[in-house]
Amino acid sequence: MLQRTVKIFSDGSCLGNPGPGGYSAIIKYKNSEITISEGFYLTTNNRMELMGVITALEKLKKQCTVEITVDSKYVKKGILLWIKRWKLNNWKTTKNKTVKNIDLWLRLNKISYIHHISWKWVKGHTGHPENEKCNNLAQYSAHNPTLKDVGYFC
Repeated sequence: MLQRTVKIFSDGSCLGNPGPGGYSAIIKYKNSEITISEGFYLTTNNRMELMGVITALEKLKKQCTVEITVDSKYVKKGILLWIKRWKLNNWKTTKNKTVKNIDLWLRLNKISYIHHISWKWVKGHTGHPENEKCNNLAQYSAHNPTLKDVGYFC
């Protein structure tokens, strides 16, 4: 049986770091498009970058082939390079400190096993249509927060 092929575009924004922040993601499947976005009163830019991807993946109800496009090298390098070492070192960095945003990395790690994922990086603010749309929605959400990021204090 063929898997569904889904495209996810995601971005995060933070007004100060830490400060109010927001994320947005676009999920495309065939001719359908779903947009999600939320804002938090106090968070960081990296948490918002991760939240966009995680929230989009968690919306998928069946196993899919997923192409994820982000403008965050932190997210792409984290999931493709750093996470292997973190897991081997019991979620510690090379300096023996707990990985920052561990709550979100654990969520992303878990959901990543469900799908066949390829990762693409695009330079932000260069006119990529979906990245620009996500950026605008993430900024809007950062300016209009409604949620408390409890993981920020982990």
